[in-house]
Amino acid sequence: MKVQRSLILGGAISLFFLALATLSLLWVPHEVTSLAIANRLHGPSATYLLGTDQFGRDVLSLLMVGAQTSIAVAVAAIGIGASIGVPLGLLAAAQHGRFGDELIMRGNDLIFAFPALVIAILITATYGPSAFNAILAIGIFNIPVFARVTRAGALPLWTLDYILAARVAGKSKFRISLEHILPNILNLIIVQATIQFSLGILAEAALSYVGLGAQPPTPSWGRMLAEAQTMIYTHPMLAILPGACIMALVLGLNLAGDGLRDHLDPRLERALK
Repeated sequence: MKVQRSLILGGAISLFFLALATLSLLWVPHEVTSLAIANRLHGPSATYLLGTDQFGRDVLSLLMVGAQTSIAVAVAAIGIGASIGVPLGLLAAAQHGRFGDELIMRGNDLIFAFPALVIAILITATYGPSAFNAILAIGIFNIPVFARVTRAGALPLWTLDYILAARVAGKSKFRISLEHILPNILNLIIVQATIQFSLGILAEAALSYVGLGAQPPTPSWGRMLAEAQTMIYTHPMLAILPGACIMALVLGLNLAGDGLRDHLDPRLERALK
């Protein structure tokens, strides 16, 4: 099967930022938690390749560690959403038309009615703003997404002959879901996880922008944007650089998701849009 160009391009962009985040775990040009007011708002130089911010911190180092924060929050949130949403979707499909199915899906509708930002406000109003609470808010919002996709992919399979044969052979619905249903819809779940990953990056940036995400001194692209908004006319690069990073990573993940979808199952084409 021919690999889609969008998958190659999106994968390359995504891997670049993943490598940047991984590198930041081991090395950054300058310490991101130390302030150097004497060096504030310096332009690009041999010492500071992308200049410094209003606190004298190296912008390149902030972007590198910010990539680590955004990716870590998004991955953890997707893990929460998938680990709860996929089993719920499988259970709903197995109970199709029964009370259990209706209960699960109406509960998902209730969660889906609240955007991640609203959930984050509710959580932080109780426990305070933090990266963990941002993960929790985005993860909760992703549960109904994975449940819906899993249920939609699993329902048609329950009518196929080999599933009926498995039921005649005495296999329980739980075993059938794990052994026959889940492997055949895994491609849908992987593609949806890629798409939700990009949305998780945006959600993390939005939460950090309004002060509900990672707290200082942990760097975040969203908070870099918030801190730079008052200097947009005097030092625009402080806002352009983190904004460009968010845009590039989200674009890369969306391209990778589209290409991965077509690569795993060309028959889907744009059906999931």
